Amino acid sequence: MKFDPATPPRGTIRDWLNERENDYRPAFVFPETGEILTWAALRSHSKQVAGDLTAQGIAKGESVIVMHPNGLEGIRALFAVLYGGFRVTMLNLAAGPDALAYAMKHSKARLAFVHDDQITTFDKVRPDTLELYRPSDETVPLHDITTDDDALLMYTSGTTGRPKGVVHSQSSLLAGGWTVSVSHELTPQDRGMGVLPFYHINGLCVSVMGALVSGGSLAIVSRFSASKFWDQAAEGGITWFSVVPTIISHLLHGKAEPHPSHKPQLRFARSASSALAVETQRAFQDRFGLAIVESLGMTETAAQCLVNPLNPELHKIGSAGQGISNEARIADDNGTECRRGVEGEIQVRGPNVMQRYLDDPETTAAAFHGDWLRTGDLGRMDKDGYVFVTGRLKELIIKGGENIAPREIDEALYEHPDVVEAAAFARPCDSYGERVEAAVRLSEASTANDAELLLLCIERVGKFKAPDVVHILPELPKGPSGKIQRLYLNEMIYGGN
Repeated sequence: MKFDPATPPRGTIRDWLNERENDYRPAFVFPETGEILTWAALRSHSKQVAGDLTAQGIAKGESVIVMHPNGLEGIRALFAVLYGGFRVTMLNLAAGPDALAYAMKHSKARLAFVHDDQITTFDKVRPDTLELYRPSDETVPLHDITTDDDALLMYTSGTTGRPKGVVHSQSSLLAGGWTVSVSHELTPQDRGMGVLPFYHINGLCVSVMGALVSGGSLAIVSRFSASKFWDQAAEGGITWFSVVPTIISHLLHGKAEPHPSHKPQLRFARSASSALAVETQRAFQDRFGLAIVESLGMTETAAQCLVNPLNPELHKIGSAGQGISNEARIADDNGTECRRGVEGEIQVRGPNVMQRYLDDPETTAAAFHGDWLRTGDLGRMDKDGYVFVTGRLKELIIKGGENIAPREIDEALYEHPDVVEAAAFARPCDSYGERVEAAVRLSEASTANDAELLLLCIERVGKFKAPDVVHILPELPKGPSGKIQRLYLNEMIYGGN
């Protein structure tokens, strides 16, 4: 199994690990603990545990839960389940007990790999049919597996209802790492930085699968720390990293700087999961001299589905990029492709697109127009094929019949140098149906007030689109990847009223 930029990965994850049977280079390094896991050691451990799971009667494609934070044991569990041909079911440790209980029951898993710190939570919410994995030291021949067999079950955040269980095959999961390797021109000499949780699709596919497919390696830390990030990056010897806009903003407003001796090794930074404010991107690049490659991804596309070219001269700031290694288009409600420059829904197709939503054929069917996946994001495509995201269909603010994209207000607020996090949201209103409000987090030393921020918005977007209120909060609600969850702001500020 060799990386080929022109062809999606062949074979299974087992095949790709078998190819590394005698590869004693580091695959994963852990700067916080000093641990190193080679490809050969990972393959050996995966084979042994996969045989044990098979001996314990786990069927091919059956869900096996992994409930671990970033770390050595979590990576081992992930690859052991994948190697055996089972459906690794990554649980979001930041989810509440109801969401965890739902995922455990819905997945029909019978065994779980659980970190010691999660045992209490696991025992409180697990169904009676779900048990901890306990090694038996037995082994039997492994299941025969194919590229089309189930490999991953990952639940969406469920901000508008029950979480959906996204199923990826061996093929589409590998393709998630391939699209990143192609677009970022990753080589065996590259080492990424795994700062996002690997139970989120970005952390799993961009960072972990990107290392597997490219033949490179990954430095993994347990969680993001603005004060420790550059030290960990230097200690891990990374050449690139993938983060989210909130992390970019926190690094920009932090005091720490890249180590001078390490800075020449850094090729690029990558931002995904939500739109990066133009002013934040420019300020970060000016301060650190490090290009940010903006992209767009989702669980259903094994992370990346749009990305800017690696060459900074080809970047279009404010754009999520092009379809590289998959196709992208803008379409109307009927699935008809829009003319260039016309707003519509962003849709994608390619080898990285999910198989289905688990046990939900109706929702699966509604997610597609033919073989085009409907992302739920609104955007426009320019004459060069670059896509500019204008908002989420479910997040649009409709004030007096006028559509207002929250990102437009976010961008205005981020122009203030003290704004670290910003999110506009809709609030019910008797006069207009909905009105605009916004929430921000300011830097620690800031003396800015809400009136100053309101004036900035009026100057940038006009009085009609400007928020009626700007709430200054100590923290904005975020998902496991660090993406701001604007749909929770009403509940957080007003108690859901």
